[in-house]
Amino acid sequence: MPNSPAPTSAPLTTLVPQVVVPALLVLGGLLVFCGMFPQRADLFFSGAQSWVVSHFDWFYTSAVTVFLVFLLMVAASRFGDIRLGPDDALPEFNFLSWTAMLFAAGMGIGLMYFGVGEPLQHYLKPPTQLGGTPAAAKEALQVTFFHWGFHAWAVYGTMGLVLAYFGFRYNLPLTLRSGLYPLLKERINGPIGHGVDAFALVGTIAGIATTLGYGALQLAAGLNKVGGWDTSTNAFRIGIIVVVVALAGISAVSGLDKGVRRLSEFNLSLSFLLLGFVIITGPTVYLFQALSENIGGYLSNLANMSLRTFVYEPTRDEGWFGGWTILYWAWWISWSPFVGMFIARISRGRTIRQFIIGVLLVPTAFNLLWMTAFGNGAIWIDTQVAQGALAQTVGNVDALLFRFFDFLPLTVPVSWLAILLIGVFFVTSADSGAFVVDAIASRGNPRSPVWQRLFWAAVLGVTAAVLLLAGGLGALQAMTLVAALPVAVIMLALCYGLWRGLQADVAHSTQDLAPATNFWSGQHWRKRLEQIVHQSTREDVLNFMQTGVLQAMRDVARELGQRGVAASVHEDGLAEGVLRLTIPDPALRDFVYGVKAVSRAVPVFMVREAARETERDQVFEPMTFFEDGRQGYDIQYLRPEEIIVDILRHYERYRSVSLNQRTQLLNRAPGHTEPLL
Repeated sequence: MPNSPAPTSAPLTTLVPQVVVPALLVLGGLLVFCGMFPQRADLFFSGAQSWVVSHFDWFYTSAVTVFLVFLLMVAASRFGDIRLGPDDALPEFNFLSWTAMLFAAGMGIGLMYFGVGEPLQHYLKPPTQLGGTPAAAKEALQVTFFHWGFHAWAVYGTMGLVLAYFGFRYNLPLTLRSGLYPLLKERINGPIGHGVDAFALVGTIAGIATTLGYGALQLAAGLNKVGGWDTSTNAFRIGIIVVVVALAGISAVSGLDKGVRRLSEFNLSLSFLLLGFVIITGPTVYLFQALSENIGGYLSNLANMSLRTFVYEPTRDEGWFGGWTILYWAWWISWSPFVGMFIARISRGRTIRQFIIGVLLVPTAFNLLWMTAFGNGAIWIDTQVAQGALAQTVGNVDALLFRFFDFLPLTVPVSWLAILLIGVFFVTSADSGAFVVDAIASRGNPRSPVWQRLFWAAVLGVTAAVLLLAGGLGALQAMTLVAALPVAVIMLALCYGLWRGLQADVAHSTQDLAPATNFWSGQHWRKRLEQIVHQSTREDVLNFMQTGVLQAMRDVARELGQRGVAASVHEDGLAEGVLRLTIPDPALRDFVYGVKAVSRAVPVFMVREAARETERDQVFEPMTFFEDGRQGYDIQYLRPEEIIVDILRHYERYRSVSLNQRTQLLNRAPGHTEPLL
């Protein structure tokens, strides 16, 4: 028997030049423009932001609401049972780790920065009420809940669900271009796909770097307030960024499961500790009363706030709507490729319903509790204890959180706890950001070398440092918000593509298998018995795939070609234990019959074996996989002609589904056809 191919070593780089080179050129140009001409850049991007807000505020409002309604519809439908991955996939992370990571990557630093500042600013200058009144306090928390609640996470959830579905269900790269597969098909592999990923790469780096810059300012303000250090110099702020990027690099070396997961769980624990301290030492009863009324007001006014544009309100001219709500919607959308891709990566194995409920409900519930504790607590302290002292410093948002701690017990220890929490959130954002940027730049390649994540962490730090020195953070922030407009349009297209994909998925899963000939007749039973009692090694499986599976796939592809049907066998993955037969169809999801080498632990049959602490032996099996995510099975007992029968059995089923879907489409729209997924 021929020798099986040896596994290849990890590549030196997995970067895609067509994505990385244009992105770095654009990013470099932006840094030069914002660094050398900060005032001109700020004027240019601020003007562009004002124009977009004044002309497209209605579009932002409608789009974000559509995302929320879309997710709720999918979760409530039969599509919610579909698993993000093969049908037998299990979640990679437990529920606590999963929620900790998506929370830390999504909004951790933002809650620390705006937890006191936003409710207090709305209280002093609300959208419709008279500032400084009880009615203003009520409205302040309602709009804060609105900005940090279901709508914000619907944006992240929509992007994350699209990427997770097409990445884990279609086996496409976990990048933004894959979400456009239903619309572009194989063109996602060409210039259009490269351009989409390059655009996402620039936007992600700009958004994360801006957050790192503002995070450095808040950390510096906290250290100045608590330690009395002179943190106003650029050298000190740059030093903070260097330390954070170095820690993020250490976490990157540890990997996603160890580095980001452990940091996320740690800062979630610190968050609950700080939150509990504020609730217990603050006006506890008042805060729980306020939480109840805040939730009631938020839910009862949710529909009205979702589509409100203040067109009949005079405050529209004062810029409150554009400066707050639209700014937030654009900011969440501009961050959606980053956060969406990250939560997609950590969500493999969950059902769509679990994903949507978890992403919408858990972070929102925590955000509402947090904003009540810090927002209502700050308003109560300012009116009952501080006699307006907090309101007088509301303009300095960087230090407002630490000013709030002045009116609570254990001011210094709690301030240091807050600094530690901001720092950990800071590192987590940089680490997860480097992970996502590397995924975009390498087209989701899971074998990217560690140095690439270190490189992108350094790029994020350098970008933040240059802009902080030049005072260009505001210009870059405005630029990312303007860029959110085309991203919102793309996301609406992604929703349509996802819906079509889910329809095709259900059609495949509910279609009965065609009545083909049984692919094993009982012949060669002695050989099968020998295989049953023999534990296959990886070399055995690779040899079987090379001599049996590959031969069967080549025979089928050759016969199809003679009958005018294009088919291809992807042999380049054989060294990694993956073979795939693909029959493309421009009007339907491509037919795929794949086989991959899968390892599993040898079953334990004796108590003494179960008690061993050593690692159990592994047995390898050639398992089938399909493009629609159906559960595969072991085919190691089949001869080449029996594998051919199995391939034809699935292809017959595929053609049956295709015919049914085309017929349904023609019945809905006689005389008109449109591509099906």
